Amino acid sequence: MKHTLSVLVENTPGALSRITGLFSGRGFNIESLCVAATLDPTLSHLTLVTNGDRPIIEQIIKQLRRLIDVYKVVDVSEGEFVEREMALIKVRAEDETRAEVLRTCDIFRCKIVDVSPKTYTVEVTGPESKLNAVIELLCPLGIKEISRTGTIAMAREKKTALGRS
Repeated sequence: MKHTLSVLVENTPGALSRITGLFSGRGFNIESLCVAATLDPTLSHLTLVTNGDRPIIEQIIKQLRRLIDVYKVVDVSEGEFVEREMALIKVRAEDETRAEVLRTCDIFRCKIVDVSPKTYTVEVTGPESKLNAVIELLCPLGIKEISRTGTIAMAREKKTALGRS
């Protein structure tokens, strides 16, 4: 089963290397990894997607918490959470395909971020399933290049009886 881990880690050289080393050293796979600094420049937020059953994920979390650079580890997939991914897709957009590319972008609320005489570069943001659907529809039109971010995720706040968090 896929799990999304949110990790708060010290923003220091080698911290990411120690985390990825933990995974490779124990034979765990990282499907997606996204890291960026937080409002506190000494900390980074790392979103990591991995596969495993409950005991394996518990072991991964325990191992991560033992690392000196790690402050907090949460499996956000245990509750409700928001996740997004972004992709830049360079697609052929010659006379016969331009209208179809534009229609597809309109349907999925994509942005055209670059135009050349023969290509469009499309930005699409959303859950992994949306990105996969856009790619599947653009593929027959001639995708030249794709660059995807990893998943970023955040736990949803609990709602009160009045619908406010």
